[in-house]
Amino acid sequence: MLSTDNSTRAPWRGQYTENMYLWWAFTAPPRSGIIDAMRKDSAKGRHTVAAVVANDLSPFEFAVACEVFGIDRSDDVGFPWYRFIVCGADPSPITTKTGFSLNAPYGLEGLRRADTIVVPASGHLAGSTSENERLLDALRRAHRRGARIMSVCSGAFVLAAAGLLDGRRATTHWMYASELARSYPKITVDPDVLYVDDGDILTSAGTAAGIDLCLHVVRQDYGAEAANVVARRMVIPPHRDGGQAQFVATPLPDVPADDPFADTLVWIQAHLDEPLAVPDLARRSAMSPRTFARRFRDTTGATPHQWLLRQRILLAQRLLERTDLSVDVIATQCGLGTATNLRQHFQRIVRTSPNAYRRTFQKDAG
Repeated sequence: MLSTDNSTRAPWRGQYTENMYLWWAFTAPPRSGIIDAMRKDSAKGRHTVAAVVANDLSPFEFAVACEVFGIDRSDDVGFPWYRFIVCGADPSPITTKTGFSLNAPYGLEGLRRADTIVVPASGHLAGSTSENERLLDALRRAHRRGARIMSVCSGAFVLAAAGLLDGRRATTHWMYASELARSYPKITVDPDVLYVDDGDILTSAGTAAGIDLCLHVVRQDYGAEAANVVARRMVIPPHRDGGQAQFVATPLPDVPADDPFADTLVWIQAHLDEPLAVPDLARRSAMSPRTFARRFRDTTGATPHQWLLRQRILLAQRLLERTDLSVDVIATQCGLGTATNLRQHFQRIVRTSPNAYRRTFQKDAG
């Protein structure tokens, strides 16, 4: 659950409250003797973030944690930054998906001192090996003593295998969401959002959504300005809300090229600005409306109306990303008629407004 009430924050939020940090930041010069003394006095009490690495590690997801938590931002923000350690779930050297390896300075015993534990994506998911069980047990113990635990991308499978997501809402990369829901039915899997903050357990969607979650954690711990400092250094938008939808491209279903139904799907893509009725599309596919609707659901997993609306929103996303067309013009070109209609469907499906979506991609392009 999201909360900005300092009085209800749990112990993992760190030794100092956000208000104390802001007081130090605004009343003392960043390099003053007071700040230097505070750094020395609180060195042992700094909030420790531990990243767990295992064989077949995804470098990007791991690098996100290193960039946000591992680089000392103390001089930039005016107070002691996180203490960052890397713990190996497998013996070093740890292999990665891209062909290089790395050495972890700590083993799983390092998790005992962690206030926050980050589990990036890796091939080291749930299983029956002793190494896996050691990792799952270490995560369970850390959770019992009050550590905050967060996963990036498919790292959610590790948290799920440890039982930490049972009865909770969670997310993962959209490609793996169905598998997570099927393998762990006690979890409420939300495949659409960027991240889920459930208090002491947090999960993020794929790849770049891990950045959003890490910045969210910084924002919760130290305030918006500290998160903005990190975002500026990383040259990324400072805030995308967790409820914002994953930016997912939906390809055409894999059907034989000589199938009239496949021809109809391609034709729809080129005529999204026109009125499209199911009886007309069924005739184009040489089917009855009932047969067409059944074939459509079997092939795409959605009704014709749902799929068509999604294609129109995807077209709107592309136009917002690549053009300066007004929302009214985009609504017409997508077949949604009016800007009001586009905003309504865009907000419901993408979880943000067309203008906010455009600003995000303009910042990324800049």
